[in-house]
Amino acid sequence: MIDAYHRLFRIEKSFRTSKHDLRARPIYHHKRESIDAHLTVVFAALAVSRWIEQTTGWSIKKFVRTTRRYRTINIQAGEHTLTAVDPLPDDLRDALTRIHDRGAH
Repeated sequence: MIDAYHRLFRIEKSFRTSKHDLRARPIYHHKRESIDAHLTVVFAALAVSRWIEQTTGWSIKKFVRTTRRYRTINIQAGEHTLTAVDPLPDDLRDALTRIHDRGAH
C-alpha cells in the first residue's frame, strides 16, 4: 500500500513539474492528431527532464533557471565573426559535462 502511494506521489510530482517548470499548459485541441502530438511533446519533455535530474543531481527547475542565463552570440564584423560567451560557473560546467558524457554512451 505504501509503495502505491509513493508511485502516486511521483506521478503527481511529474504533472506539477510539467505544468510549472516545463511551462506546459492545457491546450484545447479538437482533432485527435493535435491532442496526440501535444501529449507526445509534453511526455518527451518530462522524460528528458527526469533524465537531466538523474544525470546531474539537480532539480529541473534549478537546471532551467541556471542555464537560461547563458548564451553565445556570434557577431559579424566585416569578414570576421566574433563570438561573445559568458563563462560558465564550475557547477554548471560539471553538470553539462555529466550530461554530455552520459549521453555519449
